[in-house]
Amino acid sequence: MKNIILTGDRPSGKLHIGHYVGSLKRRVELQNSGKFDKIYIMIADAQALTDNFNNPEKVRANITEVALDYMACGIDPAKSTIFVQSHIAELTELTFYYMNLVTLSRLQRNPTVKAEIKQKNFEMSLPMGFLTYPVSQAADITAFGANTVPVGEDQLPMIEQAREIVRSFNGLYGETLIEPKAVLPESKSCLRLPGTDGMAKMSKSLGNCIYLSDSADEIKRKVMGMYTDPNHIKVTDPGDTEHNPTFIYLDAFSTDEHFKKYLPEYANLAELKAHYERGGLGDMKVKRLLNEVMQETLAPIRARREELAKDIPAVWEMLKKGSFEAREVAAEMLSKVKKAMKIDYFNE
Repeated sequence: MKNIILTGDRPSGKLHIGHYVGSLKRRVELQNSGKFDKIYIMIADAQALTDNFNNPEKVRANITEVALDYMACGIDPAKSTIFVQSHIAELTELTFYYMNLVTLSRLQRNPTVKAEIKQKNFEMSLPMGFLTYPVSQAADITAFGANTVPVGEDQLPMIEQAREIVRSFNGLYGETLIEPKAVLPESKSCLRLPGTDGMAKMSKSLGNCIYLSDSADEIKRKVMGMYTDPNHIKVTDPGDTEHNPTFIYLDAFSTDEHFKKYLPEYANLAELKAHYERGGLGDMKVKRLLNEVMQETLAPIRARREELAKDIPAVWEMLKKGSFEAREVAAEMLSKVKKAMKIDYFNE
């Protein structure tokens, strides 16, 4: 069996550092590992339209932004096929067939869907397209025969739903689809990065993100204004590091080398945490270190992005080529699905 990756993001805004540590960084590592036969990375614009149907221009504009973020982070079109979801019509047909394999109540129980319905205030006016996007996601994964899906922790329920749909299909129609597995970030701190405001999730709609494309000044402003420990009022007060976004970000991004460069009085993050927890360490000192770490991490990404943005027609040509290639693969899988379902009437 071939090792194939399918992953992607909704173009509802530029990508942020939560995307980077949650899945983008891992995607680049997997892409360069040489362990995979094929890697497909999807810009999920059709999925983005489920809650932006009244603002398609927003989705259109952000396709370019997401493509730039991908390549700036190290996604290489020579190694990975980057494509636009809405240009693969076969995905819509697969979604329609898979809808018969899942109940309404099961979709409503999906924890990720439930959380997003609440966040978007869809309780009283839920678009059907939004409710069924786990089915669409199953179509995306299976269309390319993907057995590996790098995701953040919040997407695990979606992968499990896809696995259920695959098992249902294969049980009814014979072994046709590949059951995928999720690949999470290796570091626990990267599973879900909190927002700069201390909210549980970094979200574009909440305005609590540090974007991959942010300028050095924007990064500094956001870091220095970050939520910390509300009970750490005086420098002498003991502080909480477990629920403190500044320390969670340092967990995700800092290395011992950063301490040698920017804060040599501490050998590593463990020593810094111990000092903060016993008291005697101010929040501004921690934030100054975090700013240095974030600047060092994001500066090369921003520089590559600015260079790529000088030739937007080349970016669109890359997406067009990737979408054409992806559609050929999805069409082949759709033929297999229709044959298994015995609805390939005119091929007999």
